[in-house]
Amino acid sequence: MANNKLIEQNLNVWSHSPFDKETISKTLKLKDTNNEDFNDSFYTDLSFGTGGMRGIVGTGPNRVNKYTFGRNTQGISNYINNQSNNIQESVVIAYDCRNDSEYLANQVADIFSANNIKVYLFNSIRPTPELSYAVVKLNCICGIVLTASHNPPEYNGYKVYWKDGGQIVPPIDTKLINEINKTNYSEINFKRNKSFIEIIGKEIDDTFIKDSILNGKVGDSNRKDYKIVFTPLHGTSYKILPEVLKGAGYTDLHIVKDQAIPDGNFPTVKSPNPEEPEALKMAIELARDKDADIVIGTDPDADRVGIAIKDLDGEYMIVNGNQMMVILTDYLLSKKKNLDKSCFIGSTIVSTQMLFKIAKSYNVDIKLGLTGFKWIAKMINDFSDQKFIGGGEESYGFMVGDFVRDKDAITSSLLACEAGSEFKSNGLNLIDYLIECYLKYGFYKEKLISVEKKGAEGNEEIKSIMNKLRKEKISKIDGSKLILTQDFEKLEQVNEINGNKTVLNFPKSNVLIFETEDGTRVAARPSGTEPKIKFYFSVNMVLPSKELFKKNNNILDKKLERICKEFNF
Repeated sequence: MANNKLIEQNLNVWSHSPFDKETISKTLKLKDTNNEDFNDSFYTDLSFGTGGMRGIVGTGPNRVNKYTFGRNTQGISNYINNQSNNIQESVVIAYDCRNDSEYLANQVADIFSANNIKVYLFNSIRPTPELSYAVVKLNCICGIVLTASHNPPEYNGYKVYWKDGGQIVPPIDTKLINEINKTNYSEINFKRNKSFIEIIGKEIDDTFIKDSILNGKVGDSNRKDYKIVFTPLHGTSYKILPEVLKGAGYTDLHIVKDQAIPDGNFPTVKSPNPEEPEALKMAIELARDKDADIVIGTDPDADRVGIAIKDLDGEYMIVNGNQMMVILTDYLLSKKKNLDKSCFIGSTIVSTQMLFKIAKSYNVDIKLGLTGFKWIAKMINDFSDQKFIGGGEESYGFMVGDFVRDKDAITSSLLACEAGSEFKSNGLNLIDYLIECYLKYGFYKEKLISVEKKGAEGNEEIKSIMNKLRKEKISKIDGSKLILTQDFEKLEQVNEINGNKTVLNFPKSNVLIFETEDGTRVAARPSGTEPKIKFYFSVNMVLPSKELFKKNNNILDKKLERICKEFNF
């Protein structure tokens, strides 16, 4: 239940200076007209977490607005200036297509400049991977991108990158959080200093496009014969990705016109998330009309990519994030020479275990991190004596090399076309590639279920579900005996056969993983960016021949259905 005393305290704060007249007016109007929205807006502070901040746009401390984002920015400015040793530091700011992103980006730029920090501000919307790239290219200490990624239109977010181009990780994240938490709204300096702001654009685009092609163009095929359908889902990749593809030699490109114009309302989709089949519906319809080889859809800030390919019956199927990661990882490794344990690939604890088989086949190392690409970026710094080849996570993200330090739909899309085009030159397509991987490494299949729980009560429900999973002893999953439990909050791994416990060498995180004798895995974790709890299911079996693919695929689908029912889904 909402804390009424805290609501009253926050109302009192937001009804007076330093908040401007417009904000005070909106606060009082919200109190008088919409009790439910008012309570949700004022019952808590929208927290700046280890990945930044994301929430619904509106008035109040639990909403995205110039004051909540301003407090972040003032706190980060204070930290930078306290650490600068009189060196002129700089930051770079990008933003996506959401309705309020440009306004908020300028507010953020104003605050940094008011604190005598040099600001590079993109002149219009840009993909998140380009922001990551620009941090290093411009030698900045920090980068900010305003985006809510694939969230619904009412959301926006504030993601923070550090000087290596990756999202903030320990110990910087904690230091920034502490600085932000002790910053009062009255300290925010909104007074723009124009002399500290430089507008950037094409000069960064040109080098980013060039380096994307350099890293992603690894194949050997007749690219002009490969037919691509692309949708930016009203987002930031609408110019950059076509230029990358054409620059790499792909000329048979068809763009979904109704989704090609940036629009923060995302009028043609329920959700601008390439994980959702509905988001690629228009693109697949165009693909049928054009008889395309591949369908590519990117989310609004172009860090996630969804791909559809023809199945064995010639119908378009959307590959999930794990399947895409398998194809891209195997293909990328197949193009590298002199691979050994000095090279590594990266992934996450909830992604497909098939990657271990791929790494072993190519004799490279594999490293796992918590959910979120910042942990893969951190691996590159932590293991600087090894060469990072590429990596991905199940949530439709992949990174090619280390020139970008976050999931990158731009270069990943090019890499997918490289794989597809090369297979087409040999009379095959990407479903054949995927099946070849299953034959070689084992047939792994995964399923993700997200359960939405909104507001204060929803947050309590999510806590209750995780507590229940910890307390109720699971002995079997789909009849297979439990052999391993991992609790990343306790940092404890339990061998369920002999009771032995070992320490998990990870930062603490509210994640549970269960594994059975037949290799079935179930993971549960609350989302860090949405009011959801997520369940990751993974099953596997041997695929003896291509002819048995459909039959075995059906067996695994039914197994996943049974397991979902066991967990009340």
